[in-house]
Amino acid sequence: MRRALILVAILWPAAVLAQDVVTSSAPDSVSVSVYRAPDRDGDAAMDLDWLGGYALVTERRTVEVPAGKATIRFEGVAAGLFPESAIVTGLPSGVREKNMDADLLSPRSLYARMFGRQVILRRTVPGTGKVGEERAVIRSGADGAAILQTGAGFEAASCGGLDDELVYSEAPRDLSPRPTLSIETEAATAQKVTLSLSYLAWGFDWQSNYVVRMNADGRTADISAWVTLASSDSTSFADADAAVIAGRINREDGTRGVEPRGGELVLRCYLTPYLPASVPMPAPPPAPAMAPMAEMADVVVTAQRAMPINAPVTVRQEELGDLKLYRVPVPVTVAANAQKQVALAERKAVKMEVLYRAEVWEDSIREVRQMLRTRNRREEGLGLPLPGGPVTVFEPHGDAMLLVGEGGLDDRAEGEDVEILLGNSGQVSAVTEVVQQSARSRTIRLTVGNARPVPVRFEARIASAPATRVSAVSGRLRRENGRSVFPLLVPANGRAIIAYKLVTAD
Repeated sequence: MRRALILVAILWPAAVLAQDVVTSSAPDSVSVSVYRAPDRDGDAAMDLDWLGGYALVTERRTVEVPAGKATIRFEGVAAGLFPESAIVTGLPSGVREKNMDADLLSPRSLYARMFGRQVILRRTVPGTGKVGEERAVIRSGADGAAILQTGAGFEAASCGGLDDELVYSEAPRDLSPRPTLSIETEAATAQKVTLSLSYLAWGFDWQSNYVVRMNADGRTADISAWVTLASSDSTSFADADAAVIAGRINREDGTRGVEPRGGELVLRCYLTPYLPASVPMPAPPPAPAMAPMAEMADVVVTAQRAMPINAPVTVRQEELGDLKLYRVPVPVTVAANAQKQVALAERKAVKMEVLYRAEVWEDSIREVRQMLRTRNRREEGLGLPLPGGPVTVFEPHGDAMLLVGEGGLDDRAEGEDVEILLGNSGQVSAVTEVVQQSARSRTIRLTVGNARPVPVRFEARIASAPATRVSAVSGRLRRENGRSVFPLLVPANGRAIIAYKLVTAD
């Protein structure tokens, strides 16, 4: 397999440069508002291999509109643009037609579009380095060997040790070097106008990340919240006004937009030396694997311009109907195939309850999990909308902070309870045992063991069938969210026991 080297000498046809085609190469200013993937839970991490969110991009461009009918080409739009969502305002007579130019100028698309047309075959003779040129006609598609017709007949390029290059004297006018949206318009007179171009584009997403650092008192924590923007689009938006939108938007059409085509040109040489009949032929080369998405680079945003050097940028919250908008206060570059991280909030000494919880179905208990709980109020040290996202928890151990668990946080409005479930506990365990049973009732004993050197709080959340009633035999029982909850304080290196009864109605 050889990778063909393509040299392109672009001589745009005169028709492309005619007055009825106007090209806007870049926006004067741009804003990017990123919406979270609608099918992803708030506490789930982004899938960086397949970003399911989208962005609302708004650009301002200055163009010279000629008199009469004209085509205006907006270069450098997002590659994942939904053409049907594009709105252009500021034109003298509006928009007659709009198209997303999906074929990008690349070695592969250029070769494919030049089928049956003349190119220059530049050939370097092995050993001597002598270079010769001759006219040739492309007679094959972009997959497989490059079959060319020359004066000597049909031959495969870059085969048999030859080093060939293809030189193009022109490029098809409908191949764009960058993702381009074109519109048709008609104006009575020529004039210079400032347009606003807004559109939706797929291939974006965002999430919140929380870092909880427990304090030595075990009752408070310092919380840092970060917002991460991610883009898998091939277009970068420099110095953009960026924002993220929290909340679930109902989008009926979940299909992706027009994906630009292009890429590298990979040609296979099928010439093989003569082999005797007794020598088995080698297996054909495997088909090329689908290229993975470009690896994303992690970028941490620090303050720019008038703000102190290395001070973190903190997003500002704004109301947007039933949604929450978090705006980045300084221009940032939303780079292609990259992530960008900005600070959401920093809270010190937030009141935090540490406890262990087990879910119980009648007399069957599941694993015990550690949990952090607080209320999203100013009195507890919070009091701000919390978009859902992954949570990482650290605890002090001597002079170091060590990782003790990871969990997730659902979207929480101001005033709501905040519960962060972490992993299974290896220090606190619980078992159930049926100690008495009759035709209509069962008495269950629940024993909780604590191997930690400090007392711990424990909750058993008991659910049952609709016809079964749960009552306390020992311990204190309360109802919470449709379940029976038994709170316990388990002593250090000790155990605690409660008992409850399940009674089935007639």
